[in-house]
Amino acid sequence: MKKLSSAVLSVCVLIFISACVTVPDHATEADRRIHVTILHFNDIYEVTPVSGGREGGIARVATLRKQLLARNPNTITTLGGDLFSPSAIGTAEYQGDRLAGRQMVDVLNHFGLDYATFGNHEFDLKESQFRQRMQEARFIWVSSNVFDADGQPYDGVQQNLVVPFTDSKSGKTFRVGLFGLTLSANQAEYVRYTDPLAVVGNQVAQLSKQADFIIALTHQSIADDVALVQQNPQVGLVLGGHEHINYQRWRGSRFAPILKGDANVRSVYVVDLYFDPETQHTEVKPAFVPIDERFDQDPTVKTVVDRWVTVAFDAFRQQGFEPEKVIATTTAPLDGLESSVRSTQTNLTQLIAASMLAAYSDVDLSLYNSGSIRIDDSLPPGKITVYDVIRILPFGGQVQLATIKGSLLIKALDQGLANKNTGGFLQSANTQWQNGVWLVNGKPIDAAKTYRLAINDFLASGRERGLDFLKPGNPDFTIVQSGEGLAYDMRQLLIGVLGDAK
Repeated sequence: MKKLSSAVLSVCVLIFISACVTVPDHATEADRRIHVTILHFNDIYEVTPVSGGREGGIARVATLRKQLLARNPNTITTLGGDLFSPSAIGTAEYQGDRLAGRQMVDVLNHFGLDYATFGNHEFDLKESQFRQRMQEARFIWVSSNVFDADGQPYDGVQQNLVVPFTDSKSGKTFRVGLFGLTLSANQAEYVRYTDPLAVVGNQVAQLSKQADFIIALTHQSIADDVALVQQNPQVGLVLGGHEHINYQRWRGSRFAPILKGDANVRSVYVVDLYFDPETQHTEVKPAFVPIDERFDQDPTVKTVVDRWVTVAFDAFRQQGFEPEKVIATTTAPLDGLESSVRSTQTNLTQLIAASMLAAYSDVDLSLYNSGSIRIDDSLPPGKITVYDVIRILPFGGQVQLATIKGSLLIKALDQGLANKNTGGFLQSANTQWQNGVWLVNGKPIDAAKTYRLAINDFLASGRERGLDFLKPGNPDFTIVQSGEGLAYDMRQLLIGVLGDAK
C-alpha cells in the first residue's frame, strides 16, 4: 500500500446556518487532492426521532446526506452494525410474522445507505427472518469474520472491497479499501464468528495491494478498536459501533482516528478524506455532528417512516394496546438510557420493579434483568403514552410468582451486581445493598427463609448471564404461578402503575 497520513490536529468546526448544517470543505480550486466524504452512524433501533422528538431520526440524517452530496458528489454512507434488532416497532406482527427489522431495512433503502457491517443484534432474529432481511437490503454488506453455520459468507456479503473515486479533471483515482468486523456476542446457531483481530492481518494484506487508504468498519468494543490500529498501522480510519455513546480516539503509531456516534443517530460523524495522488498521502478530517431539530426531516424518507409506524400501531392495537393513549404526565425525565439502567437504579427501573409487585399479593420483592429495557432513551417530562411503554419493554414478558430460598436469593443478587454494565445487571424492588449485606424490606436476608418473588419469565428461565440456577428444577427456586395472560405482561403492569400515578 502507498504511504498514508491520517494526521488531524483538531476536530472540524461545524457552522450551523438556519436549519441546515455546513461542513467546511478544506479543498480549494487549485487543490490537486481527491476529496471523498463519508457519513457514518451506528446502532440504530428507532426509525423515528428520540428524546421526545428533539434528537435523532433517520429522515433528519437523510437531509444531511443530501447536503453532503450537493457539496461533494464523492459521498458515501456507512453503518457500523445493529439495525435489525431490538426495537419496539420490530416486535409488531405484520403479514404473519414480526417485522424484525423489515421496517429499518426499507427505511435505509430509501435513505440510500451504501455500506454496512453486522452488529451482534442482527443475530437476535430467527434465521428465516435474518435471511429475508438480507435479501431485502439494497445496500452492500461487508464482513470479514462473520459466516453462516457452514463457515461460508452469506449471499452477497463481501469480506472486503475497494471503492474507487476518479477525479474528473486529472483522471486519477483514489481507491478506498473497506473491511468489516463484528464481536462474537450473539451465538445464534446459524452464525459462526472468527476472532476479529485474527483476521485483520489477512484483510490488510489483501487491501494493501489494491487500495490507497484502508478503513475498518467495525462493531466491537473501543478497546478492540484501539488494539486493531495499534497492531495494524496500515489501517487509516476505524468507523465503529456497539457502545451506543460517541467516541473519538486517535491511536496507533500513525494516530488513526476511531469514530463512533451515539445510538439512534443522536449524532453522526462526517469524515472528509483528501488524497494527494502525487505524494500518496491521505489527510483525514472528521466532524462530529449532533442530529437534532436544526435539521428538517427529508419528506421522502419521512413518508416511509410514517408508513411503518402506522403498520406497527395497527398491530399493537390488535394485541390489546392503544399506542397513542396518554397514560401519565411526568414532571421529571424517565431515565432509560442503557448506560444508566445497566449500572444503577433509575426512576424508570424503580417504576418497573414496583409495577411487578402489583401482579401478586404478599410478595416480598421483585426481580428482573435490566436487559429487558431496550429504549436507550430518556423520556422528557410531559405526556407518557402506551407506545412509550412498548419502547421501554418491547419484548414484554410475563411476570411470574416464585418462591426462593434466602441463600439462593443472596447468590442471585450478588451475581446481578457482578453483571454490572451488561443486560444481566439486576433491577429489583424492596431490596438494598448496605454495608456488604443484602436487605429485603429493610431486614438482612435470612439464608434459611423462603421468600415470595415476582420475577420476569426470561430471568426465571436460567438464560441470563451467570444466573442459570434460576430455572425450574432447582429445589430452592420454584415457580408457583406462571403469570400467563395479558394482565401479567410487564408492559401492562407498567401502564397500570403509571396510570395510578396520574
